[in-house]
Amino acid sequence: MTGPDGNLVSAYVNDAERDAEASVRPKRLEEFIAQHRVREQLDLLLRSAMRRGSPPDHILLSGPPGLGKTTLANIVAAELGSGIRVTSGPAIERSGDLAAILTSLTEGDVLFIDEIHRIAKPAEELLYSAMEDFRVDVIVGKGPGATAIPLDVEPFTLVGATTRSGLLTGPMRDRFGFVAHLDFYSPADLEVLLRRSARILGVPITDDGAAEIAGRSRGTPRIANRLLRRVRDFAEVRADGTVTVETARAALTVYDVDALGLDRLDRAVVTALVDSFRGGPVGLSTLAVAVGEQPDTVEEVCEPFLVRAGLLARTPRGRVATEAAWRHLGRTPPNGTFGTGAPPAPDLFSAAPDEP
Repeated sequence: MTGPDGNLVSAYVNDAERDAEASVRPKRLEEFIAQHRVREQLDLLLRSAMRRGSPPDHILLSGPPGLGKTTLANIVAAELGSGIRVTSGPAIERSGDLAAILTSLTEGDVLFIDEIHRIAKPAEELLYSAMEDFRVDVIVGKGPGATAIPLDVEPFTLVGATTRSGLLTGPMRDRFGFVAHLDFYSPADLEVLLRRSARILGVPITDDGAAEIAGRSRGTPRIANRLLRRVRDFAEVRADGTVTVETARAALTVYDVDALGLDRLDRAVVTALVDSFRGGPVGLSTLAVAVGEQPDTVEEVCEPFLVRAGLLARTPRGRVATEAAWRHLGRTPPNGTFGTGAPPAPDLFSAAPDEP
């Protein structure tokens, strides 16, 4: 199973994969691996709220996809012993949709809104009064005869998740009493996570096999669990069923995931930069045409990891391959390669790239 873009190392999830993930998701805060600071802060927030006998402050979780925001929302509900309602920002198109959800909540419930930065503006404004005063005003009628009917909402806790916190409006962000940012996992933390997932799935795995998969998982638990399932398939069909380092390497070679976690599209981008454009700089649209993909796919799926891995740099003049990118492809970087100390000297007479 792959992400919605067909990418095995995509951090996004599709509907068919949610059931597979549910079995390995931790159910309690003590089972949640890594994110130690966030866990400690959440533990204090929830414990103090339970001692007071009141719902905790509203919670905002931000960070890249696949790091456990949805899992933490379910853990918050489990720790509080309350129910949870799950929806997403794009699904709430009208304020009436949100009002129906809010008025159906019981006292102490958790409302989880994924991708909350994409919620419609009318619904967002309705959410303000619900978060602060536990009240919503439903407009009945149109024009001069329209009237506002106030409806009380039971005290609840809103857990919002976003991959792009910068798109949240200031008034929305200020209404959250607790804001946490989830960071990428270290390889050591991913190894612990993989061994736990392997126990739950009944997959025999060696320590070096877990380390091999962890090193190719881009610091993302969702990708680590996805690769574990694919390596399990390989081990059951072409080996003795045990995930060892040799089995993991052979399986991930079949699935085009290299030692750094790059897949076919990632390598195509880096190869195009190095071989076709001599390391760049090159505009985004030109680069996308060279690899046969849409610019949005290159920018949103490939670039974040390539930049974080130090293989690609975004400069005012375009995308540039770093020295590490040349060496990863087995090429000798030319003098002046970006990443050796200074970017290439600008050429004032060259044509400007189509996009930065």
